[in-house]
Amino acid sequence: MVITTAKMLSHVIREFRYQGDLSQTDVAKLAGTTQARISAFENEPERTKLETLFKILAGLELELIVQPRKKSSDTARSIKEPTATYDDDEAW
Repeated sequence: MVITTAKMLSHVIREFRYQGDLSQTDVAKLAGTTQARISAFENEPERTKLETLFKILAGLELELIVQPRKKSSDTARSIKEPTATYDDDEAW
C-alpha cells in the first residue's frame, strides 16, 4: 500500500484497529501509551511524535517499509539504500 500523507497513514492504522475489533484503549495498552495519544494520532497525525507512531505500529504488529517511489526520478536514482551503520549511539 502506498501512503503519501500522515492523514492517510492514520486512516490505514485506524482501519487495522477496526479489523482487530480493538478500541483506542486496547491499542494504547498494547502500545504502552495512553488512549488520548491514540486519539490524537488518529485525528491529528501530523502532530504525533515518531516514537508514538512506532509504539502504535508495534502494538498492532505492523511494520513500516520505506522504499524509493516506483516512478523513476533523479532523486530516487541518487538515493542508495542505507546500511545499519550510522553515527548515533544506539544500536539497531
